[in-house]
Amino acid sequence: MTLKKIIYLLCVVYMLCSLTIYAFAYTADIETSGNNRYVAVRLTPTIYNNGNENLSDILIKDRFGQNVPYFIHQGSSNTLTNTEKYTLELINSYLYEDYFYFDFKLAEELNRDIVSTSLVFTSRDTNFAKDINLYGSYDDIHWEFIQRDSLYSIDNKSKLTIDFIQAQKYTHYRLRLGNNLEQISFTTAQLVYNFDLYEDSYFLGTIEPEFSIENGQQETIITIEGLKNLRLCDITIVTDSMFQRSVSTSLGTRKELYHLSFNDNTYSDTTIQQNWRISRDDELVLTIYNGDDRPINISKIVVQYYAADIVFEKQAGETYTLEFGADPSKRAPVYDISRYSEEILKGNLDRGFINNIDFSEIEIPQPRDYKAVFNIVIIVVTLLLGTAIVFRLRRKD
Repeated sequence: MTLKKIIYLLCVVYMLCSLTIYAFAYTADIETSGNNRYVAVRLTPTIYNNGNENLSDILIKDRFGQNVPYFIHQGSSNTLTNTEKYTLELINSYLYEDYFYFDFKLAEELNRDIVSTSLVFTSRDTNFAKDINLYGSYDDIHWEFIQRDSLYSIDNKSKLTIDFIQAQKYTHYRLRLGNNLEQISFTTAQLVYNFDLYEDSYFLGTIEPEFSIENGQQETIITIEGLKNLRLCDITIVTDSMFQRSVSTSLGTRKELYHLSFNDNTYSDTTIQQNWRISRDDELVLTIYNGDDRPINISKIVVQYYAADIVFEKQAGETYTLEFGADPSKRAPVYDISRYSEEILKGNLDRGFINNIDFSEIEIPQPRDYKAVFNIVIIVVTLLLGTAIVFRLRRKD
């Protein structure tokens, strides 16, 4: 093999390795307005249906075709701390067998259980430190030991709160001190109940999808379209028929639904919960088990799903395009903006909208792996040179 042929083959190999790999995607326009720095755009069911299940294929482009960093916001969980307080009154203080006692009871009787997580005192006295035993009672007769603790006020440092190891429901409390030579007293005493309220806040979208009905011998098959990749909350059958029947979905959920009317009163539950289940197929199937009854009349299907926003920083006068559906195996991009997303969400966001979804396939050049190209070229060169050397040695022989 001549040197010219080797060079020619190397050029061919390099051209083949350097060819741009193309994938296909769809596009949509993003409309933005407002004066805030960041904008949130709600993703539509169409984007879910035609993109990746985990939204990893989404890209935002500016008018120059450059990627715009974003993060996905699907809702938040908030923790609210509530406090309830109940006043105690001192009913007795006395010395007994070398111990000093303070007895308290609820100042106001309530017709319910009182749950508390701590006992809080105030005192005008200073420069004392007391180890105490705490007891509880419901009737001021039978006392039960709760825990040991300490109370003190020394050099502007004080601890006048007893945090219960576990929540208590007693209506009477007793402090036992080793002594009370300082003759301390408490100005006020309160039971405190601190509890956390957890509030999940998600974006719910509602659609009325297209569906078809096929009535069989003892069941009705409802085929619903347009739910692929949606994180489903619930599915509701809208009907004026009176019925009580079992209904199942192709996602594995099943429930007895009913719509009953008696004496001008209507009792109805026609919603089957989906609890974040995702339909990975283009169609979702509901099966109503009619038994020997006639099929019910279904006017429409209403679906609630958990939606998501894409949030990004916008520039005045800039136009943006959403690309999606590029590659089922595509890894989601990781941007710095996701690291400070919580701070962004604390501020005001403008609302953006998706319009003009275009399903004309566009070619998106994928970045080349130059390391792989280099390795391929080296291997080919080595093989060609080895072949050339063998030919030359055979000619000499």
